[in-house]
Amino acid sequence: MKDEIINRVANSKLITLDLEDFYPEGKRVLFDIKDWLFEGLVLREKDFRAQVLEFNWSQFQDCYIALTCSTDAIVPGWAYILLSIHLEPYAKKVIVGNLETLETSIYQDIINNLNTETFKGKPIIIKGCANKPVPQNAYIMLASKLKPLAKSIMYGEACSSVPLYKNK
Repeated sequence: MKDEIINRVANSKLITLDLEDFYPEGKRVLFDIKDWLFEGLVLREKDFRAQVLEFNWSQFQDCYIALTCSTDAIVPGWAYILLSIHLEPYAKKVIVGNLETLETSIYQDIINNLNTETFKGKPIIIKGCANKPVPQNAYIMLASKLKPLAKSIMYGEACSSVPLYKNK
């Protein structure tokens, strides 16, 4: 039995956290309002409100929405709020920004609600190399949340991790 191979990683107290495991299902949509503006630049309130009322918002059922304007128009804040009010019954989340900002906001909610009790005093590896669009900011937010609790924080895989933090 002296040639027996022992998996020390499996037998260790090491906890691997993969943010990809928390990736919520749902279509991500970049909703550009430029086509709702006069010549793509001017928001005419009466016309804008009419388009909002006539639009079929139900097509965004269970979607994550990033509201944006890709032209140099000056869009008043109330316009995005009005859109979000109409999207609220259907969309899972609505923000103003791009798709990366949307993913960051989604992960901020996930990390804020993460139960961290099981991580107290444990060595943690934050797994990298996601196949899903996990934003870089999510890794930073997770490390910040874990730092007061963890014995140590590493990044990567158990076989080749990079040490980031060690509680002294």
